Amino acid sequence: MLSSSTLKKIERLNLEIKKETVNALLHMGYGHFGGSLSITETLACLYGLHLKHDPLIPQDPNRDYFVLSKGHAGPALYATLSLQGYFARDWLYTINQNKTRLPSHADMNLTPGVDMTTGSLGQGISCAAGIAVGTNSMVYTIVGDGELQEGQCWETIQFAAHHQLNNFVVFIDNNKRQLDGYISDVQNSFNLEDKFRAFGFQSLTVNGSNIQQISSAIDIAKTSKNRPTAIILDTTKGQGIPTVENIEANHHLRLDDKLVEQLESDLLSLAQKIEELS
Repeated sequence: MLSSSTLKKIERLNLEIKKETVNALLHMGYGHFGGSLSITETLACLYGLHLKHDPLIPQDPNRDYFVLSKGHAGPALYATLSLQGYFARDWLYTINQNKTRLPSHADMNLTPGVDMTTGSLGQGISCAAGIAVGTNSMVYTIVGDGELQEGQCWETIQFAAHHQLNNFVVFIDNNKRQLDGYISDVQNSFNLEDKFRAFGFQSLTVNGSNIQQISSAIDIAKTSKNRPTAIILDTTKGQGIPTVENIEANHHLRLDDKLVEQLESDLLSLAQKIEELS
């Protein structure tokens, strides 16, 4: 169990990631809001507590590795890396602009702290498993629930279980929606915990907005003896930002004046919560 002070620290980091993500996308006027906001709690737990990393030595060979397989959620990862000191905060206002080092999808050749270029869904989890084969460090990856419709994901999952990659942890952002609709309508994924267990993983489901549950699940994953671990995150697309949560098609938004006003109001509420945690 996390101490109250540690829980407060990670929750504050989570809210800061949400704030910087929304600020950056507001500045741009469009972007992947929904799937970025549903993973900030997990990113806060990893980078604020569990992941062995050093922003001063991004390529430290002894670091743990993180691969954002659902690469379109890059804005949340960029906000996290900036808050952790990998690059200046003002970089966030260049996302997806000409000559940016923060493209729409994560790129290891452009952004300090990004361990693998991703964007073509299904490939990130494969690369992460390959990294896990070649290192004794922990390797974490986040895939989307819609992304799991890619057959390549399940080839990788079978491969990881066969090779008993106990240093490999797959988070599934189970936010119930994908680019063009609800998962249950497009292609029902049924019980993901059971499916991963059937493929040979240690498998558990947590509330993806609960810092304590996510952290405890990571602790369990780190003690696995001969199996990789799947942590299914029960999340809401747009999590923590009411305006985004309440838009059904929130995978990618283009902002009008009304949405900007609503998001700015959400940011004021977020700032108050951050202040209360100070």
